[in-house]
Amino acid sequence: MKKKIALVMGGDSGEYEVSIQSAETIQKSIDQNLYEVYPILIRGKNWTHSTDSGLVFHVNKNDFSLQFPEKKIVFDAVFIAIHGTPGEDGKLQGYFEMMGIPYTSCNLTVSAITFNKYFCNDLALQYGMNVPATVLLRKADPVNPEAILSATGLPCFVKPNKAGSSCGVTKVKAAADLEQALAVAFKEDDEVLVQQFIKGRELACGVFRYKGEIIVLPATEIISKNEFFDYEAKYKTGMASEITPAPLTPEQTSECQKQTAYLYDKFNCKGVVRFDYFLTGDKFWFLEVNTVPGLTANSLVPKQAAAKGIAIDKLFSMLLEETLTA
Repeated sequence: MKKKIALVMGGDSGEYEVSIQSAETIQKSIDQNLYEVYPILIRGKNWTHSTDSGLVFHVNKNDFSLQFPEKKIVFDAVFIAIHGTPGEDGKLQGYFEMMGIPYTSCNLTVSAITFNKYFCNDLALQYGMNVPATVLLRKADPVNPEAILSATGLPCFVKPNKAGSSCGVTKVKAAADLEQALAVAFKEDDEVLVQQFIKGRELACGVFRYKGEIIVLPATEIISKNEFFDYEAKYKTGMASEITPAPLTPEQTSECQKQTAYLYDKFNCKGVVRFDYFLTGDKFWFLEVNTVPGLTANSLVPKQAAAKGIAIDKLFSMLLEETLTA
């Protein structure tokens, strides 16, 4: 009998559209012989499933089920395709754990900690990674530009502490521009990071666990045509070059794979995850971890999987198989 899979998408962040695109790719690519997929759109308190004929059914949040006129749908697992809140920050993870329904991403604790860039950086430091100098600011904090920039230097990046897809991120080159950059970031989050600029190559590396083995995918080098790999460069065609596998030396490739597998294990990750780095010479700098990375056909992880010989439908089957047998 086919397993019933809820494909949750949407969410309440600036990554809403990216989530919808990821979900469309996942739905098209999942093996229909093995899985019966029900897309669930989550937007605030509205959790709905729309049928092909246009009928809309609301999710019963008491047990995360759908009641159709002829039958009740209870799910065997959830494929989380929400980037940002509430799918990447632990909120949905906690709910599904309470419901006893397995899901494809990291658990509540790991999701919450890694979504908070400041906490995640602190852990990465403890795990021996190189991490850019960072200052955390909350909305109520007094702003002392001189003290901040003495810690990070110029240029620096200003970014929301809990957001993705480079929403609200500014590269600051002059002290006079810091205040405006903070205002932009605070529109996305109530906590903001000011972070040291690391000059180097930008790399991204996907990884997941399957049948007890941590599978590290080939890394991608990202060369943005903009000042940095911002939202436009990520999602507008032709604004960035993405080279997979990244043109690294054998030693650099080995180190990237080693660090990625090490961090996946140390952070206690689950499902497919993407680690981002800067590479200066032969020195890797930890940037962040994405526990629900983009999964459109043009996203980095599916391209990396393809470079390793794993077709996109096979990747999704592996992730669901691992979820259902865990």
